Amino acid sequence: MSRSIVKPGSIDTGSTTHRKEALPVIQAIDRAAKILELLQGARHLGITDLSAALGLPPSTVHGIVKSLRAHGLVAKERGGQRYMLGPTLLRLSNVYLDTLDVRARAMRWTQELARRTDLSVRLGAPHFTDVLVIHHNLRPDDSQQMLETGVAIPAHASAMGKVLLAYDLGFQQSVFEQPLRSLTGDTVTDVARLTLELPSIAERGMAGEFDEAVLGESSIAAPVADASNDIVAAVAVVLPTSQAPASDAILNALRETARNISRELGATAWPPRIAPADD
Repeated sequence: MSRSIVKPGSIDTGSTTHRKEALPVIQAIDRAAKILELLQGARHLGITDLSAALGLPPSTVHGIVKSLRAHGLVAKERGGQRYMLGPTLLRLSNVYLDTLDVRARAMRWTQELARRTDLSVRLGAPHFTDVLVIHHNLRPDDSQQMLETGVAIPAHASAMGKVLLAYDLGFQQSVFEQPLRSLTGDTVTDVARLTLELPSIAERGMAGEFDEAVLGESSIAAPVADASNDIVAAVAVVLPTSQAPASDAILNALRETARNISRELGATAWPPRIAPADD
């Protein structure tokens, strides 16, 4: 499964802020952040590759990489000349995840959902034009699985993303103003088609995708609301496409889980209200 690790930047999963604000840019920090972005998704790149991508002299890039290595943000291949993301980023990401209220309050409910359905469960929050998996419960069996916490999935190819798009018009605007890339032959990249699907998703309180992000994998998601009755996250069950569509028992368990997490966050209504773009 090929998905990109979260891009550096800040998100606020207690609100619906998705755009990069027009703030003053400090050049050195901006260049360092771009290097980290280029190395995301387990990519290994050399100085020449980074220099070409950034349009900067190799000597400048080498100096920035050297500073990043000193702080453990970038590591060098053993016996090689290429660079990759460093261990400090993992530590910082774990600290960040531990501060998320929605994650802390959802964990017991997602664990119970995995137990009830015998399926993998994801909790995701908006991150620019992606959905960031902020918690992941593996299927409760002995099969080999990959922990997906920290993985970013394009919103338009994710059931969690479609739920977020349906209830948050600001997020929808951010996602749809960018070209939508195809991950599989079944990924929907037509904005008009996606837009037509969103009202029914909001009405049902549930969205699905089948083979749109990964071939052979499908997911169903429901919204999670906060004390303002705004959507802050989405919870999803993941199942093999061969087992789709999900049974009524699974759908009911998913809805119940989304309501319970929302109640923990202080929501007084479920599904959430549809947040306008100018909120």
